[in-house]
Amino acid sequence: MLNHYETLFIMTPVLSEKQIKETADKFKKILKEKKSKIIYTDSWGLRKLAYPIKKKATGFYYLIEFEAKGDTVSELESGLKREEKILRFLTVKMDKHSIAFAEKTRKEKNNQSNTDKEKDDKKVNKKVSKTIK
Repeated sequence: MLNHYETLFIMTPVLSEKQIKETADKFKKILKEKKSKIIYTDSWGLRKLAYPIKKKATGFYYLIEFEAKGDTVSELESGLKREEKILRFLTVKMDKHSIAFAEKTRKEKNNQSNTDKEKDDKKVNKKVSKTIK
């Protein structure tokens, strides 16, 4: 039986965009090799840490939500432990309430980004119509 998990890891702030993507892809590949279903991924970007970790005050946060067997999580976590670019990580088994909350949050985020895009489109249309007149 597959369980629903969420892993959040923090990468060192000195990485380039390419290195961040490669590191995240490395762990997604581990999940895919174990026949896990990746439900959602999100890069939260550079954020300030609550306390310094390895003399770093900031880090790149990355979230992966997936369905997998229990042994897959142990393999993923051992890979995270070995990776020098990872400052911290946390894997949580999600229950039905946290799954529902995550889905609701994704929908709200998606709706928010759609309304922001519509607002930007309206601004562009106004500018274009002003320049045409």
